[in-house]
Amino acid sequence: QLQLVESGGGLVRPGGSLRLSCVASGSTLDYLDIGWFRQAPGQEREGVSCIDSRGSTVVSVDSGNGRFTISRDDANNTVYLQMNDLEPEDTAVYYCAAVWGRFCSAPDFEYTIWGQGTQVTVSS
Repeated sequence: QLQLVESGGGLVRPGGSLRLSCVASGSTLDYLDIGWFRQAPGQEREGVSCIDSRGSTVVSVDSGNGRFTISRDDANNTVYLQMNDLEPEDTAVYYCAAVWGRFCSAPDFEYTIWGQGTQVTVSS
């Protein structure tokens, strides 16, 4: 059974960078969309980015500034989220999740497999 485990979160100063990893076990990433989501205290969960099985990507936050980049390494069953120029507003628990074959068109509630999350805190 597919399981996802996130890592790479931590405390970083504004303007800093982090790379989050989402490692899949129990199955390969074939045919899977992998999405990154985040939830800050008291706020609703929001989509951050998604990459589909073809390597096509969608970035939902960042307002097109190019701060977040998603990539996948199918040989190592891992999806990465590179986050640069982090802001305090990026503070949240970040989750990765998987859904089969939706080409990043699925809303968050259709993702069927979720990791446990990794905390990202941006503070001076």
